[in-house]
Amino acid sequence: MSFHHVAIATTNLEATHRFYSEACGFELVKVDVIPYMDHGWARHLFYDTGNGELFAIWDLHDTTPVEFNPAISTGLGLPNFVNHIAFGATDLDDLDTRKERWLSHGLDVVRIDHGWCTSVYADDPNGIMVEFCTLTRALTDADRREAQALLAAAEPDVERTPPPIDFFTPAAATAAD
Repeated sequence: MSFHHVAIATTNLEATHRFYSEACGFELVKVDVIPYMDHGWARHLFYDTGNGELFAIWDLHDTTPVEFNPAISTGLGLPNFVNHIAFGATDLDDLDTRKERWLSHGLDVVRIDHGWCTSVYADDPNGIMVEFCTLTRALTDADRREAQALLAAAEPDVERTPPPIDFFTPAAATAAD
């Protein structure tokens, strides 16, 4: 089953809209403007991620002073990677295209080969880690059995070998051109 949408809140709509529309290539397809908490209003923006599934952003306008940190991990005191948003890439070529698009928009990018999938990561203007990921091999019955065993283990074996990681900066991308 697919999901309908995932939503985040922002404190900087202009930068957030630019990131998701320009740097990610998502199309803004719908905006609802509704009352917010009986003392303000809110915009709920919906972006088509390319396959009909939606990504949404809340732009909150509260007449009472409310300050919040929109970073869904670091705002809670967790490392940036814990709560993140991962979008699908069709294949490794699509992943490279998305990496280059992010670099062309001035973003630092990390690529990790997880052994069964490969991902690229960048942070949105709210400090939220965003990922594009593609499977690099089919998941098997052996993977499913291992997943169940690791879930059930009181103290599962920890994989201590770091995966291949590449770091890319916009300046390095420009210098290579």
